[in-house]
Amino acid sequence: MTAQPEAPHDLVGIGIGPFNLSLAALAHGLPRQGTGELATAFYDQRRDFRWHPGLLIDGATLQVPFLADLVTLADPTSPWSYLNYLRHKERMFPFYFAEQFHIQRAEYDAYCRWVAGRLPGLHFGHQVDAVRWNPERDVFEVDFTQLDSDGEAEALGRTYTRNLALGIGTAPHIPEPLRPLAEAPTVPVIHSCDYLDNRERVLGAEHVTVIGSGQSGAEVFLDLLRARPAGRERLTWLARTPSFAPMEYSKLGLEHFTPDYTRYFHALPEPVRDQLVPAQWQLHKGIDADTIAAIHEELYRRTLHGGWPDAVLTPGVSVRTAGRVATTKVELHLEHTQQGTRSRLTTDAVILATGYRERPLTSLLAGLDPYLRKDSSGRPRIDDRYRMILDPSITGSVYVQNGERHTHGVGAPDLGLAAWRSAAILNTLTGKEAYPQPARTAFTTFGLDQREHARPHPASELLPLVEHP
Repeated sequence: MTAQPEAPHDLVGIGIGPFNLSLAALAHGLPRQGTGELATAFYDQRRDFRWHPGLLIDGATLQVPFLADLVTLADPTSPWSYLNYLRHKERMFPFYFAEQFHIQRAEYDAYCRWVAGRLPGLHFGHQVDAVRWNPERDVFEVDFTQLDSDGEAEALGRTYTRNLALGIGTAPHIPEPLRPLAEAPTVPVIHSCDYLDNRERVLGAEHVTVIGSGQSGAEVFLDLLRARPAGRERLTWLARTPSFAPMEYSKLGLEHFTPDYTRYFHALPEPVRDQLVPAQWQLHKGIDADTIAAIHEELYRRTLHGGWPDAVLTPGVSVRTAGRVATTKVELHLEHTQQGTRSRLTTDAVILATGYRERPLTSLLAGLDPYLRKDSSGRPRIDDRYRMILDPSITGSVYVQNGERHTHGVGAPDLGLAAWRSAAILNTLTGKEAYPQPARTAFTTFGLDQREHARPHPASELLPLVEHP
């Protein structure tokens, strides 16, 4: 007798970072269409939850308030809120008296790990290998490999689902000229995501170069500066940007991270969206003003007894090429954009605070490629409810988390929109307003005609699970 395949889930999430963890938390206990609770499962190849462990530098804080946790901006009463985490840890009163609106990164990581450890339906140590559409059952087939504690294959499995949520996150970006050096073990050329694991080794280097003008580069530079003796800092900080610029943090500037702006951006023509994203770098790639102030204060403090710190901070510089000198040093070939000049820098260690790139979906979704609708640049088209636009023959939906910057703008990777996006996905999936969303979220009116884009979809418009052009 042939075994019957398992009943399909309502939703399977691939990847368990903060965004899919938010989705899992808000989906927990939610009624499904018909009877019972929403059936969900989430898979991640890592052994447990970790959020940028290499950058949990002592004292480094989030750039968003603690209210931008996994659930609060969609459901303040949720048991998975940061405040409920504090209550369970018996730390509510210390937090109250600390008067901290921006919590430390390490605290956010601990909170997310608390949620991940208590929330059912999360499967760590499971690597998703392939996704296919089964037209006979009208479900997605998800193949995975269960990994042992050493990351080796232990067992193969398959699950079925009516809908998918892709939250595979981003990967560290290493510029092409430095990739061969980053792979060599003799000289420390490391991405900032691995900074803490290599901190002692880097501190032992005679001269250290930090490359990158964003928040991570600033935090790494500050940590190194504080750890090295006055007058013998031997630090260089380089950046391609014209200046070490502060992040846009004005109240009206922050309204670019509201659902109102997301709806406005999504409705713009594709060429306009592609021009806007790089032009808005200071909204998310600048440096927190407090961090800039702390760096300047530390540098100034080192001038009190005369002399200047042995630290070079130079913006407007790009690395053309790089190579090893003997086996213990790196030579960087530099070019200054505005001057049009070139120079060389010999250093003993390099920290690459060069950001992250969206992980490509090509391999994972190879089985769905014939069904995907793409834009003129070959990227997946994503509708205003975070669903990939698919061939009408597919009745399920593929939702995208932090892979839709080209269609939804700079707010895609922002933690402050995590709960709102998760709620929007669940409202669409269930066909009802499981989480009522505000009609307006910004004082700014983006564009001249907002009548069609100034409100979220009411429940009456959420019933169709797939929208096609």
